[in-house]
Amino acid sequence: MNETEHNEEINLMEYLEVLWRRKWMIIVPTLIIAVTAGIVSFFITPVWEVDAIIQPSKFYVQAENVQFLEVLVVDPRQIAGQINQHAYSDLIAAELNLDPRTLSAIKAENLKDTKLVRFWIRDSNIDRGIKILNSLFRHLKNELDRKLDVQIKGLDTQIASNENAIKQNELIIKDNYNEIKLLDIQKTKTRQEISTDENRINISEERAKNISEEMGSVKKRMEALEEQLKKTLAEQRETGESIGLLLYMSYVQSNLQYYGTLDGNLSVEKNLQESLKLEIKIKTENLKEIDAQIEKYKNAAAKISNSTENFKKQIELLIERKTRIDYAQLIKEPTPSPGPVAPKKKMNVLIAGLIGLTIFGFLTFFLEYLKKNKKKIAA
Repeated sequence: MNETEHNEEINLMEYLEVLWRRKWMIIVPTLIIAVTAGIVSFFITPVWEVDAIIQPSKFYVQAENVQFLEVLVVDPRQIAGQINQHAYSDLIAAELNLDPRTLSAIKAENLKDTKLVRFWIRDSNIDRGIKILNSLFRHLKNELDRKLDVQIKGLDTQIASNENAIKQNELIIKDNYNEIKLLDIQKTKTRQEISTDENRINISEERAKNISEEMGSVKKRMEALEEQLKKTLAEQRETGESIGLLLYMSYVQSNLQYYGTLDGNLSVEKNLQESLKLEIKIKTENLKEIDAQIEKYKNAAAKISNSTENFKKQIELLIERKTRIDYAQLIKEPTPSPGPVAPKKKMNVLIAGLIGLTIFGFLTFFLEYLKKNKKKIAA
């Protein structure tokens, strides 16, 4: 174990010795490469990064818990993907009179945990970069807002449809109340007719009562006449006179005719009463039917009124949704970086130095390896 460690120490010392012996072969070229990289970086045109942040168009929809949920017209990741695929490069170049082949690539990303899109461009001309991003925003806004306008037109169509439904409901309610008014008039007329019929019944009953009383009087007279007639007949047998008998018989006959007339009148009155009562019954049933129809129209009007209220609430919600619509807007205007993002001079010098050390370090060991092998071959 100690021997192995000793051999490793010898090898390490040999490597260090080689590096020390050929240090200028490594240091000088490395410095030359690093200085060259610095000089080249110094002469390279500096590049600035211009970036902006956009909030896509959005609207709100009402959830079941009466809360409004935010809905984006287009997903931010989709917007970033279209920008990264250069979907707007030709439009921007045409608007700004630029050659599409020389137009710097525009990059975009959906900012983490947000619904915002950041897009940027690297260009040696800051003003041109700002113009390019402003042009991109205009094209994005036109496209996104156009989709939002479709939503607004849809809302306007729904509002107009609900307003038309409300007008139709109001006409139906008006027709129902007109029908109710006509039924009320018919109801009042029927009640008046019933009242008239009841008065006619009362008059007929009074007339029938009087007839009944008159018939009672006639009946009593007839009974008295019958008694008198019996006495007259008895006296006639004794005296043989017939004149008184004829008078009594004529008077009895007259009362019988009068009684028959009264009985006929009484029957007429009773028939009239029955007919009027039947009319009242029919008209009372008609009143019930009229009340049922009125209640039916009132219930229908109430249902339509509730429907109208629902339409009005829907209109309020649709108007509320319209007020909550947000068009695409720039959250951050196109802004250049505080300093050039390229070339990174210090980074370039450092990388060139590391590359030089690596290359010339390996070259040193390779030359040392060739030297040893040459000695072995010569020996």
